[in-house]
Amino acid sequence: MEITKCGMIAIVGRPNVGKSTLTNALTGDRIAIVSPKPQTTRNRICGVVCRDDTQYVFMDTPGLHKAQSKLGEFMNHIVDNSVADVDAALLMVEPIAKVGIPERELIEKIKGTGAPAILVINKIDTVSAPEILPVIDAYRNEMEFEAVLPISAKNNDGIEELFKILAPLMPKGRPLFPEDMTTDQPERQVLAEILREKLLYCLDREVPHGIAVELETFSERENGIIDVGAVIYCEKTSHKGIIIGKSGAMLKRIGEQARVDMEKFMGTKICLKTWVKVAENWRDKSAALHNFGYVCDD
Repeated sequence: MEITKCGMIAIVGRPNVGKSTLTNALTGDRIAIVSPKPQTTRNRICGVVCRDDTQYVFMDTPGLHKAQSKLGEFMNHIVDNSVADVDAALLMVEPIAKVGIPERELIEKIKGTGAPAILVINKIDTVSAPEILPVIDAYRNEMEFEAVLPISAKNNDGIEELFKILAPLMPKGRPLFPEDMTTDQPERQVLAEILREKLLYCLDREVPHGIAVELETFSERENGIIDVGAVIYCEKTSHKGIIIGKSGAMLKRIGEQARVDMEKFMGTKICLKTWVKVAENWRDKSAALHNFGYVCDD
């Protein structure tokens, strides 16, 4: 069927509420990394879905939080830009009957756009049905939503219902992306993010938040094997030792886990080599942020 409608949908919320999990569930592909740690998503990631006559472009955004570095300021700026010009906004919250400061800020941003908003209450698999009603009441006192939808992004519960709600809200227009495309992220960026995801899972405490990954080499051999050379940047020499681990054990473990997922994504064998370098306080240096791809459109 020919695509005759196309809409941009921003997925916003506080850190660790499940925005990236929802993006992956909506696209049916693993385009955004996820982890139990907050502030996993640092940049805007578009997930593209074509259904019937409509192309949906979902924008997974960083969690709105109190910035403590230039990186944090960049992430919050990405949220502002993403909400500024959309056809619909999904405010994603946890099943807690209290509207927090980040949610109030996001509600005001959405109100300013005039775009229809859908309240998406995630993680309903963690509470009983009666506990959801006070959550709905709390948010309806703050804003008039186009719809309210309890879901479990992790379990794919509510995904079909969300498409049904969004379909009539999408405007007429030509598709923004090819119909076989699921994300606007280049392959290099996806592979770098997969490696960062494994770092988030394998490392504890403050180390992951001070890590950036940069692919220095990315080339394909004649036999189809892809050679990937990745540099892991951290902010302290002590963190470098933690990442590498005793006799290189931690770095090897991280690399092996990353390679498995990289091969699933690329559909071919990956030869992954990693190095760890120190870039002190890079999160507060504009040049470093630019080099690592954290650049605002404006």
